[in-house]
Amino acid sequence: MENYLKSVFKVDNVSSLGFGGGGCISEGSSYKVGSRKMFVKRNSDEGADIMFMGEYESLKAMRDTKTVRVPEPIKLCKNADGKDYLFIMEHLDMHSLRKYQQQLGTDIAKLHLHNINMIEKQKENDKNVTTKKHETAVQKFGFHTSTCCGLHPLDNSWSENWLEFYARQRIDSKVNAILESSGDRELVELWSKLQLVVSRLFKEVDVYPSLLHGDLWGGNAAEMDDGPVVFDPASFYGHHEFELSITNIFGGFNQSFFKAYHSLIPKSRGFDGRHQLYILFHYLNHWHHFGGGYRSSSLSSMRGAIKYAEAM
Repeated sequence: MENYLKSVFKVDNVSSLGFGGGGCISEGSSYKVGSRKMFVKRNSDEGADIMFMGEYESLKAMRDTKTVRVPEPIKLCKNADGKDYLFIMEHLDMHSLRKYQQQLGTDIAKLHLHNINMIEKQKENDKNVTTKKHETAVQKFGFHTSTCCGLHPLDNSWSENWLEFYARQRIDSKVNAILESSGDRELVELWSKLQLVVSRLFKEVDVYPSLLHGDLWGGNAAEMDDGPVVFDPASFYGHHEFELSITNIFGGFNQSFFKAYHSLIPKSRGFDGRHQLYILFHYLNHWHHFGGGYRSSSLSSMRGAIKYAEAM
């Protein structure tokens, strides 16, 4: 790998920093490449190029908002023998998230508000033709490339309707994938019932596209000496409340995170019911990846969402 990095970046000196990682899907190692520290993720699985492209574009989009710290994406390529896909990014000296929980809550809220604020500015610009034009806001839900929350690519095709996007391109796609292997009748019955009432969860709620990290569990957040950082995103433009679903499932975020977040984006009517709807995706995704151990949680989330919807 050292010789390959020398050729790619046209430097004479490359040395291993002794850091490893990459999670349960990819392998990763850190290197000193000339004067820069870089982290190299590698994966030889089919579809790894799609996964790395999604992560690369997600980090770029988040970085460009200047709201939350992420590793700088540097390069996508294949190694010298052509067997492994590589994603090269900035190496950051990260530690477990502890003292910067509150700042991260603020930063994530600012990330979610970034596009919403641009939509409002664009509305004002449209009223006043003499106003200087700002960066164009994203008006639809989706993303310009596929991303992967785990191994499987997500359909990020653009949609003007958030509920249609979420129901069809997140929940329905996962239900169908699970049914191919399990044929679970109760899953079919509950999903059919939920579809009939799910729109009630969005009464009196206006949903605008927010750029999301997309996979913000505790293992994808950390801190440096001067502030928090997030990584391994599966970004898309969606309802900001979706982001908070996985933060509650596996821990890693304390009350100062949520308090700081909601001080900028308060909870709106029906939040708890939509929370059941949003955690459903992550339970289904884990069922799809890891098997029936997540069946009970998935069905329980469906029942919870139905119960909230029927009560509204």
